[in-house]
Amino acid sequence: MGTGWGRLQAVAVSGSAGEGLLLTALPLLAITITTDPRQVALVNVVGQAPWLLFSLAAGVLIDRFRRTSVLAAAFAVQAVAAAALAVAATTGTLSLPLLLVVAFVVTSAQVLGDGASGALVPDVVGPDRLAAANARMIVIERGVVQFVVPPATGFLLAVAAGLPAWLACATALAAVVLTRGIAVPHVPSPPGHPLRDVRTGLAFLVGSPLLRTITLSVALGAFAASATQAMFVLYATQVLHVGPVGYGVLLACLAAGWIAASFVVHPVVTRLGYAWSMRLASTTAGVGSVLIAVLPARPALIAATLVAVSSTTLVWNVCSQSSRQRFTPTPLLGRVLTSHRALAWGLTPLGALAGGFVAAHWGLRWVWGMAAVVQLLAVALTWRTLSPQGFAEEEARVAASLPDRA
Repeated sequence: MGTGWGRLQAVAVSGSAGEGLLLTALPLLAITITTDPRQVALVNVVGQAPWLLFSLAAGVLIDRFRRTSVLAAAFAVQAVAAAALAVAATTGTLSLPLLLVVAFVVTSAQVLGDGASGALVPDVVGPDRLAAANARMIVIERGVVQFVVPPATGFLLAVAAGLPAWLACATALAAVVLTRGIAVPHVPSPPGHPLRDVRTGLAFLVGSPLLRTITLSVALGAFAASATQAMFVLYATQVLHVGPVGYGVLLACLAAGWIAASFVVHPVVTRLGYAWSMRLASTTAGVGSVLIAVLPARPALIAATLVAVSSTTLVWNVCSQSSRQRFTPTPLLGRVLTSHRALAWGLTPLGALAGGFVAAHWGLRWVWGMAAVVQLLAVALTWRTLSPQGFAEEEARVAASLPDRA
């Protein structure tokens, strides 16, 4: 691991800090405008839509153009959205339509940025270090940064409504500058029609039984997680009775689990293997949703559950991302990564919409009950199909068709 790897981590820290500030501030700003669960959920619905709408096109861009340039462009777009939100919050002109636009633009930038970043990892680390490198990137993007950022956002909002967005703008611009220092070879995909390029990436993903099963399992989990995430700000403030700072602390508990798991994820995956690691992680997520649905409304209990679930979620994500990187040729990697997100995360707008509907008609706790049912379906699928034999067969398939990547 060389200087390119160090610079990519610095970009992740800076860029994810901006994302964390914006994504934490948006729902908190939304409930200053409305407390209607359906309208609050709409911020998540619109904010998650780019994963469905743009992921496939993003994959073509990532494979055709220099990936560092795509990454820099993504953070530049994020900076513009942050500046617009900062100006509106500072001048007292916030509105729900503006929050929807900002949420949509921020996630659109995230679609490009996450895809480009994931495609760059194999370029800056060796194949034997993919699991460790992915664990580090995930911890940076969803762990260390979010451990500090969510509680800090609550404090910043108490000082000034526009302060988190101004800081997000600054960190995004810093990420743009840092990206220019990553030197990696550019291996563009062969020129072709964009729709044909999209079809090639989708066909590779769907044609692999292992990668297809992982994507379906993630789709179920993403639907459930989006439903609960959309309603979590209301659950925290109305059921657990914590304020903006307490809401940020609960979000930080998710990050705490990621950080704790980061110290053991590599040896765990090495010892248990990908199949058993993913089975364990999926089961914990299903049990966690059940517990939040039935546990007493005590912040400490919910916080402990969030830590346990997020710690094993890191294990799943490392195995999931590493599997796509291990079993996909470099010229196709951008399209395969974003095709996975389009198919898996494309359900997140529907999940957020379902969460708002269930909360409005039956109450907030029932959102976690619905999520538990969906998560348990994912658990059943994982145990049935993600077996050690399945991974061995995929290894053999790759060795036969792509001997240079065996």
